[in-house]
Amino acid sequence: MQLSAGKLWGMRRMADAGGLFKMTAVDQRPPIKGPIAKHHGTAEAPWEDVAGFKALLVETLQDQSSAMLLDPHFAIPKGIGKLSPTKGLIVTLEDSIFEETEDGRLSSEIDDWSVAKIKRMGGDAVKVLTWYRPDAPKHINDKQKDFTKRIGEACARYDIPFLFELLVYPLKDDAHQTTDYVEMTGKRTDHVLQSVADFAHPDFGIDVFKLESPVAAKDVPEGGDAKVQAAFDEMGRLAGRPWVMLSAGAGKADFRNILAHAYRAGASGYLAGRAIWLEAFGHYPDWDAMRSGLETGSVDYMRDLNALTDQAATRWDKHPVFGPEGALFAPADQSFRHSYSDFG
Repeated sequence: MQLSAGKLWGMRRMADAGGLFKMTAVDQRPPIKGPIAKHHGTAEAPWEDVAGFKALLVETLQDQSSAMLLDPHFAIPKGIGKLSPTKGLIVTLEDSIFEETEDGRLSSEIDDWSVAKIKRMGGDAVKVLTWYRPDAPKHINDKQKDFTKRIGEACARYDIPFLFELLVYPLKDDAHQTTDYVEMTGKRTDHVLQSVADFAHPDFGIDVFKLESPVAAKDVPEGGDAKVQAAFDEMGRLAGRPWVMLSAGAGKADFRNILAHAYRAGASGYLAGRAIWLEAFGHYPDWDAMRSGLETGSVDYMRDLNALTDQAATRWDKHPVFGPEGALFAPADQSFRHSYSDFG
């Protein structure tokens, strides 16, 4: 794989100087809006409180982050002024309100938002979450694939990295039902792995996979486990390009165990939110307590994750997909301006 100039630059912007991804997610909407609305006893959470918490996350956690993932509803308007220009800026594109049909979930973009706008505002990468079950009816999965492919094509046109998140979810006949943004209870390893395989084709234009654990978080041991490790190894093989782990609401200890297995399988870092900041968020509406929790417990946890990442993760630009020399700028000669097109 040869990265174009814009994608290569965006990938470098997301990573630290050592080529590792230490990325904090601040784009969550329902997991933040829900508890705030419940506290106030209202249908909708006050915009200022949701946006204010996201700005607080930017302010307190960016020092430990190589990049931050922001949403255009709350985090960008309130928090972008607090984000250091030395940090990578990832911007979310998918709407948090998905369509729940009889046969499965359908994703869509945020209204009045696009890859072009993310690129135009200075974003370093586009992030999209697609809900997916490989055993869902074909017409549902075809729509999810078309949705993803369309975004991949737009990212290629505007020469910006496409960071793609996959989550399996319960179909109508499954025992455990939830619409929350959490790990599916009773998820099957083969469903997670097949989902990765289904989107690994170059036609989707994915540059980085953001993946959930192939094994339930509570079942990932602290030490090595051959069967669990084999699942992570296979997930890395199927991804076939740089990949990072998401936390999906896992607890701190569980997520650290997940990262240890992922790094042995070749992962290049993490893009996580709730594992880092959920404990501090539990102090809402005590803003002083939230800040204190972020500046102590959350920062300490990130330092631990970052130490593990430095020790065990694989540089993204050394992934085998880029060949023996790694990801390099090309053509690195006077022909560059002639071969680099205006669009795509």
